[in-house]
Amino acid sequence: MSNDPTTPVPASVPAAAPAAAPAPDSPFRAEPGDRDLAPQFVLPLVVRIERAAPPPRTDALETAARAVLVMLGDERSTGDGAWARAMRDWQDARIRKVVRRARGAEWRRAEALPGITVTGKNAEVRVFPPVPLDGWPKDLARLQVSGTDLDDPEPPAAADPAAPVLWMNPDLDMSAGKAMAQAGHGAQLAWWALSDGERSAWREAGFPLSVRTADPARWGGLTTGGLPVVRDAGFTEIAPGSCTVVADHPALRR
Repeated sequence: MSNDPTTPVPASVPAAAPAAAPAPDSPFRAEPGDRDLAPQFVLPLVVRIERAAPPPRTDALETAARAVLVMLGDERSTGDGAWARAMRDWQDARIRKVVRRARGAEWRRAEALPGITVTGKNAEVRVFPPVPLDGWPKDLARLQVSGTDLDDPEPPAAADPAAPVLWMNPDLDMSAGKAMAQAGHGAQLAWWALSDGERSAWREAGFPLSVRTADPARWGGLTTGGLPVVRDAGFTEIAPGSCTVVADHPALRR
């Protein structure tokens, strides 16, 4: 499951700090900038895929998105927390997420490393504090990025319109890992765009959200309606600048 740097287009800048106007050299601009000269970090996510019981695709996407939010909202990620420096370094450069897969002993070794395991209906995703692009812990570096995809045995139910929805582009064919990373980007953009009070309410509710593929007839309106949009840098799988996800949080609707 391959994924790589993308260029989401946010309504606000990264935070562990309060939301503010984007800096001229945003971590999300498509063109090269000063942030590309900074040390590059990546947020690792590992999805548990046991051979006999892989999770449904939508469940894995939703769990990955929630895992990113749990990491952003964790007290260790802000202020003087144990992960705060790594989170700041990650957000000062390009925003990168990589999803790897594990099972059995691989999963147990991943769980032994500092991080947070988030569970969905059946899916399990462990998110780790950011690491240097070329400095992965060996027990994560040896995990596979590609080679396994996921399916939904049944079409997912309609999304709850009163809860956040991450709408996936209906015209793009992405591997499960790529889609999980994109869902994580969408969740992160929604988090950045919210006020402190709205973030707290979402966190206290357990970060409810849905990931759904948009109706093709609605997609154009979603991407131009003022909601946060993720645009891919085009390093793998899809063309540069492709809109992959629209982050539709009720608090951000016009």
